[in-house]
Amino acid sequence: MGRIAHIEIDDRGLAAPTPEIEQERRVAIFDLLEENRFVLPPREGRAVHPGPYRLDLAIREGRLVFDLASEAGDPAGEFHLSLGPFRQVVKDYFQICESYFEAVKRLPPGQIEAIDMARRGIHNEGARVLMERLDGKAEIDMATARRLFTLICVLHWG
Repeated sequence: MGRIAHIEIDDRGLAAPTPEIEQERRVAIFDLLEENRFVLPPREGRAVHPGPYRLDLAIREGRLVFDLASEAGDPAGEFHLSLGPFRQVVKDYFQICESYFEAVKRLPPGQIEAIDMARRGIHNEGARVLMERLDGKAEIDMATARRLFTLICVLHWG
C-alpha cells in the first residue's frame, strides 16, 4: 500500500531537457513505478491515507513541492522542501553526468567505469540529502530516494 502508483512532473515553464536528461527522467519514472516504498507517517495523532499515492512533483516559488493524492484523487498530503540543501549536490551531479556522457563517446571502458562510480556516489549523496529532508514527512528507502533525486535533478534542469 505505501507506494507511489502514479507520478506527474510539473515542468511548465522549464527549459526543454536534453535527450540525455529526458532519458534519465523516463528511466527514473519507470523504475520508480515498478518498485518503491513511500509511506506517510501519522502526524499529530491523525491517521493518514495509506496509499498507493499519486505524486505531483514540482518546483514552485523556489521550493520543491510533493503534492500527494490517493489513486482516486483525494488529497493525501503536501509538503514543500527548500531547494538550498540540494543545490550543490545537483550541480555536482550534472557536472559528473556531463563528464560521463562525454566519456562514453571517447574513453576506454576502464575510465568510463571510474567516472560512473563517481556519478553513483554523488547520486547516493543526493538520495541521502532527500531522505534527510523527508524525515518525519515520508518514509522512503534508498532505491526510491535515488529515483526521486533523479527527478529532482530533472526539475533543476529548468
